[in-house]
Amino acid sequence: MPAQPHPTLPPVRLPSEAELARDALGAPLFARAVRLARWAGPDTRVGVGGELAAEGLAEAAAALGLDPADEDATVLASQAWRVALDTGLVEVTEPEEDGEGDGEDDGDEEYGTAAPGEDLALVAGGAPADVLDLWLAALDTVLADAAVPDLDDLVDALEEGGTIDFDRLDWNPQREADFLDGVLANLYLLTAAERRSGQGPVPLPVLAASMVVPEGMGAPTDAVLEQVSDAMMRLDDQFRQLEPIGLVEFRPVDEALMAEADDEEFAAGPVAGELDDEDVARYGMVRLTPLGLYGVRARMREAGIAAPVVGELADKGADALLDAVCGYPEGAAQAEIGQWLDGRDLPAAVAELLAAARGADAAAPLRRLRCQQALALAGPEAEPAVRAVLDDPELGGLARVWLAERGAAGVPAPDAELVYWLAVDTIAAQLAADGPFEPGAPRPGGASDGEAAELPLLMESLTSHHSGFFDRAWRVEHPATAEVLEAMGRLHPDRKAAKEARKAAFKARSRRR
Repeated sequence: MPAQPHPTLPPVRLPSEAELARDALGAPLFARAVRLARWAGPDTRVGVGGELAAEGLAEAAAALGLDPADEDATVLASQAWRVALDTGLVEVTEPEEDGEGDGEDDGDEEYGTAAPGEDLALVAGGAPADVLDLWLAALDTVLADAAVPDLDDLVDALEEGGTIDFDRLDWNPQREADFLDGVLANLYLLTAAERRSGQGPVPLPVLAASMVVPEGMGAPTDAVLEQVSDAMMRLDDQFRQLEPIGLVEFRPVDEALMAEADDEEFAAGPVAGELDDEDVARYGMVRLTPLGLYGVRARMREAGIAAPVVGELADKGADALLDAVCGYPEGAAQAEIGQWLDGRDLPAAVAELLAAARGADAAAPLRRLRCQQALALAGPEAEPAVRAVLDDPELGGLARVWLAERGAAGVPAPDAELVYWLAVDTIAAQLAADGPFEPGAPRPGGASDGEAAELPLLMESLTSHHSGFFDRAWRVEHPATAEVLEAMGRLHPDRKAAKEARKAAFKARSRRR
């Protein structure tokens, strides 16, 4: 899988390896491959390349409980046999070429034999990781098949001489493989993003458009709509092939819908976003299964793409934890922090988190915000560690907030300098988490537009509760003071306050020189 333009993807939540292995064994295509591997024996005849002989295909279909006379059944048997071969569940001895033969039919000598492979024992007796390795090998086979054009297109492309005109077919194997990898990467990103957590599957037009529509394009042109339509139909065929291996749950495109509209009308409806949920569903819906998330993530990691999973930081130090979760959506950060705290001595863990939250670098405000979220999970036994930083200029504010929220006694009131420093630090952290406040733009921390919209409300609350806020704020000794005031000048919902913020930002920058 080629590297995608996402150096670090949002973390995903995955079931245990045991649960994933059970899902792999339950995937219809993989299960059929295992059954055929157990069925193979001395009488199983194969040709060059290990393919089953014609009569063997019918017998294989029967072994799978299918009707040997049904053409679709023999296709299923052939697919399962290929998966069994490619994964090592079956081992074959191919027929030997006899250069000294007399040209007569020597009977069985033209066939090889098949037998269960050594790896078949891993299905029942191996560790979950062994089963998942076999499934990943099967996935590679299915993805390679899915990148091949429909056989009908191949037949249509045949010339009179019986050869394939690849120029007419316009098929480039590497390009097709890269296209499918790109689709799966985008589907992974949509699935991993917190804004889609717990929601329904992804509409097929959304995936097609993500691969075709140029970034920043407004209304798609007719030519682009036609490309989206073509991509949708390619994906419809490919996801039909990928569903039996357990990679996706897929609702195909409604065939009646295709008959109702031409290509432009077919693509324009979903891309324009003017349909209700049921209408959109008719264009096809897809989601990665948990096993599919595991599989795509494994392929991304092989390609050198950072694809974190919730829980992998549990044995790391607090500094590594806070650095990592600064790039996570809030929900995933909370889940990762919760797993990190589990099983640790809480007072010591809280002290370590607080120490890691210190700093004057650009990422420090967001580290402190994530530390504050971690403290929200801590119980009363964390109080001594929190009280120990009350006099710390960087941590004293969040310590007071935590103690006050729990009704602790003897919490010293903050002085004005600390109040304003904490306000600047809090806004700096939110800016880092949310990214630029541009509706529809992707955000580094995975925040949605609705979450980022809370930032102007926070700014309005601060200025309404502190008269003369900007007269004091520009003097705050915080590395992000000027940047925070500039942001307030852009985002504050009150025009007069926004103007005051811009003036204060200028003063802060002048003071820094």
